Amino acid sequence: MRWTVLTLICCSWTAHGLIRIPLRQMLSVRTQLRASNRLEDFMRDHQPDVFNRRYAQCYPPGIPSLRLGKSSERLYNFMDAQYYGLISLGTPKQNFTVVFDTGSSDLWVPSSYCVSEACGMHRKFKAFESSTFTHDGRMFGIHYGKGHMLGIMGREVLKIGPLTVKNQEFGESVYEPGFVFVMAKFDGVLGLGYPSLAEELGTPVFDSIMNQKSVDQPIFSFYLSKSKMPRDPGGELLIGGMDEALYSGPINWNPVTLKSYWQIKMSSIQVQGALTFCPRGCQAVIDTGTSLIIGPTRDILALQQLIGATPTSIGEYLIDCARISSLPQVTITLNGVEYVLTAESYVKRELMGDHEICFSGFQGEDLPSSTDPLWILGDVFLSDYYSIYDRGQDRVGFAKARHTRYTTLDAEMDR
Repeated sequence: MRWTVLTLICCSWTAHGLIRIPLRQMLSVRTQLRASNRLEDFMRDHQPDVFNRRYAQCYPPGIPSLRLGKSSERLYNFMDAQYYGLISLGTPKQNFTVVFDTGSSDLWVPSSYCVSEACGMHRKFKAFESSTFTHDGRMFGIHYGKGHMLGIMGREVLKIGPLTVKNQEFGESVYEPGFVFVMAKFDGVLGLGYPSLAEELGTPVFDSIMNQKSVDQPIFSFYLSKSKMPRDPGGELLIGGMDEALYSGPINWNPVTLKSYWQIKMSSIQVQGALTFCPRGCQAVIDTGTSLIIGPTRDILALQQLIGATPTSIGEYLIDCARISSLPQVTITLNGVEYVLTAESYVKRELMGDHEICFSGFQGEDLPSSTDPLWILGDVFLSDYYSIYDRGQDRVGFAKARHTRYTTLDAEMDR
């Protein structure tokens, strides 16, 4: 057992030169707000564009990402993000916890010059302590659905486990007014989307990795654990390939339809044969930075009714925990392969003291799309299915995740 724990906690090279990054599973901002009885007030005050309109005059002109109305175009849902990993910047290295996010392409961490409350709650990058820092001079601004930030750009040595990325462009945030970032457990974000998705920050990290020929294959993959045991890892990001021990069965490959997000064609979503959504096909964004499955408001409303979910005053949908075993399956079809989600997968459970509350893992939001209706497949889907992101062939692969691996290893070591 001791050998297993060390292997999972320490970032390491595998026998084939792959880079393993352990992911930690932590309480989401939504869960923390609910526990402190502040969720309702927060949801009322942080609707899309409310913050932007209130502080629009504070931002310098000419930053496209901060235009009014821009929030509706962002797919971030860091309020529910739960999986984080460790990186370092600078010489000597300064450690930061980040969301490894396939739904964005920028890298940023808080700056030591940041004046916002959120920065005071997190580790801050100290450029003056690093011998390898290069000042860029440009300003950046990123508008998230639930918050905004401003910052300055720089170049630095980035380390992800044993992997070193030289001269990586990144952002130092100096202003983070969004309350989400105050409550969040992560310090920053490392985007893994395509370069066209980047707001202001230049070459994305994985593009730098490919350009510097740091991996044999231009592939990375995610395993997101479903375990709630404290000793178990939250999951794993594998840079440079995939791990057959973490999934079973064949890989179903889906071509990327738009090189921005990791966007693919989705054939349909069906609820126990009762109703089919997007029967003529939709677009789906594969997003590790979002915990939920998000779809068009009208479709999600019908889906919530089919699974017996009841709306609350703040837009969430409650489910009777006692009925979970009898709820219908939801089937997502991608490239001719059916992916079945049981209620154990799409119902989110939270403890409020001694009382358990159950919520639907589906959320309605009408996202802009120039083609088919747009859905987001977040961690509700990705925790059931191992996901592989192939930049060499511009495709995303899925296979059934093995969630017994660590338990089995521990049992063997205990014997």
